[in-house]
Formats: sequence, C-alpha cells, structure tokens
Amino acid sequence: MIHSLSGGVIAPNEPHTFVKVQVAGEPRWYVLPFGKAEEGRDVLVPFGRDDRAMQGVVLRVETCTAQTAPVPLGRVKRVIRVLPVKTNDR
Repeated sequence: MIHSLSGGVIAPNEPHTFVKVQVAGEPRWYVLPFGKAEEGRDVLVPFGRDDRAMQGVVLRVETCTAQTAPVPLGRVKRVIRVLPVKTNDR
C-alpha cells in the first residue's frame, strides 16, 4: 500500500473531458480524447454490446480528474468523432 506521506502517487490527477451524450434515447457518459465539443453538438459514439457507431447529441460537458469522473476511466468509452455543424444554405 502506498501512503501519501511517503511521497508515492496514489493516482494521476490529469484532467479529462467527459461528455454526456443522448444516444438511442439514453444518456451515456463518454470521454472526449481530442479537441472539444459543446452542448448540442452531434457526435459519433460506440453504442450497445457490439459498440456500433451511432450518432448522438452532447447534453453536457465536464472536465474531471479520475477521482471526480462521472464513470470509472477504465470502463468509459471514447467519442469516435465530433460531427460537422449542419448549415442551412437554402
């Protein structure tokens, strides 16, 4: 066991960007390993048992450490891609 007074590091305290995504009618947490996304933005995420890529909408964005993350870092899935903003040129 590592004791904090002995100079050991219990866990790295690096910040991670988490996004809560509404996908297939369900809210799920994902980690965003690149760039940034804002609420309302469409993203492509793995979903279901077969991790099929599905489109979802970002509901919330949070920067957390491993200790404050909404889900364990070892179990969270990653956003595949932030989709381009749709424009209406009509």
